[in-house]
Amino acid sequence: MKIYTKTGDDGKTSLFDNSRVWKSHERIVAYGAVDELNSAIGIAISMDLDHQLKEILIRIQNDLFIVGSDLANPNMSDTKIRTTESMVLSLENDIDIFESELSELTNFILPGGTLMSSILHLSRTIARRAETDIITLSQKEETNKRAAMYLNRLSDLLFVLARVLNIRKNVADVVWKH
Repeated sequence: MKIYTKTGDDGKTSLFDNSRVWKSHERIVAYGAVDELNSAIGIAISMDLDHQLKEILIRIQNDLFIVGSDLANPNMSDTKIRTTESMVLSLENDIDIFESELSELTNFILPGGTLMSSILHLSRTIARRAETDIITLSQKEETNKRAAMYLNRLSDLLFVLARVLNIRKNVADVVWKH
């Protein structure tokens, strides 16, 4: 099987249900942002990480594949591959665990610190954009609300992990100076 099919040369692509839409369609934009986020997290995984964080990020990559599949399926009565509440709760649990390592926020934090923290901050911003893209889509078509919820929690977790990694490397958060 060849990687190129030529079926998208006219600017359209197929969704999960085999319907064809423009590649600029809000649904394609939304799951494209999720795919971009998955790639950014892949960069983070390729870095020197402890086993616990690597396992969490690998789980998130797998979850993001589900979120992308969810978005690629406009048939809401088809419940085979959908973002679930347990996926969202798992992120909340991770946030609660890692947040215990952090001091209370008293300033705005700018992206930066270690390279790894910076990559997670970049991933966080991609997650926010993907969430916004899903909200844009949901204003025109029905979507699984848990997909946007998942990305909302994921951006929070990525923020927390970026801060934790700085602390673990004895690097101060980059604080906004006003």
